[in-house]
Amino acid sequence: MKEVKKPDNVVFDSNTQTYDASLKPYATSLGAPSIKSTDTIAWKNRSINKINHKVKAKYLELKKEYENMKQELAYNQMIYDAKFNFEPISGEIYHLYQRANGETFLSIIAPEQCSFNAIGSFYLNVDQIWEKI
Repeated sequence: MKEVKKPDNVVFDSNTQTYDASLKPYATSLGAPSIKSTDTIAWKNRSINKINHKVKAKYLELKKEYENMKQELAYNQMIYDAKFNFEPISGEIYHLYQRANGETFLSIIAPEQCSFNAIGSFYLNVDQIWEKI
């Protein structure tokens, strides 16, 4: 059977044998509304600026937390390497001192009660982690 050609103003897909004007991303007749492309460059620039600020703020937050963790690790290493002849109790405050020969020791005596070279005061939390006061 002979294929009948549709007029040029009719949007017909001969492969699928369907009218597909509604599926086209462009106007298919003179009466169709005009399609204007929106300028998305300003929106993209604002979005890029926002995400850059957000990522930078998160990075600085993580960097600060990392530095705090490194400091906490150094203090804990220093205390666990120090000499002490008692078992520290969680929830108590202890004081770290350094002798003239460079050796460190942990004590329950506060710095204002003695004349030792004080490094700092530390609190032992329930997780057995020393926190500087």
